[in-house]
Amino acid sequence: MKQLIAVLFACTAIIACKNDKQEKKFNEKTYEENKESLADKEKNSPARFLTVDNRDRKNLIGQTVVIGHLTNNATVCTYKDVEIKLSFYSKTGVKLDEGIETIYETIPPGEKIKFKTKYFSPKGTDSVAIQVLKAGAEVKK
Repeated sequence: MKQLIAVLFACTAIIACKNDKQEKKFNEKTYEENKESLADKEKNSPARFLTVDNRDRKNLIGQTVVIGHLTNNATVCTYKDVEIKLSFYSKTGVKLDEGIETIYETIPPGEKIKFKTKYFSPKGTDSVAIQVLKAGAEVKK
């Protein structure tokens, strides 16, 4: 009986240790193709990969000062000369005016930059919303 248990234990150990899986090798060609397709996606749609957060205040001469941060969430694409649209809203949510500004900075992948702009907003402006319109893109190899 003890011999039977020892034989079963040995067989189980051998079967459990057997590795039928082949080791997967790193495929450089597939990696480069995926990287290129990702770069194309990031180049063609910068608004998907650039996020903006902002706050605004009035200065002494009545201008609206908008201070914000642009964050590049892309993995391979560097953005520059980002064009943003500022929309000015009243307390009730009515759009009063809008303006377009360009931020002449370079934002590498994963980085965040600070920007500041001044604008004479219309009377009754309560809040400012910012949307990324377009940006120049380049991929460094």
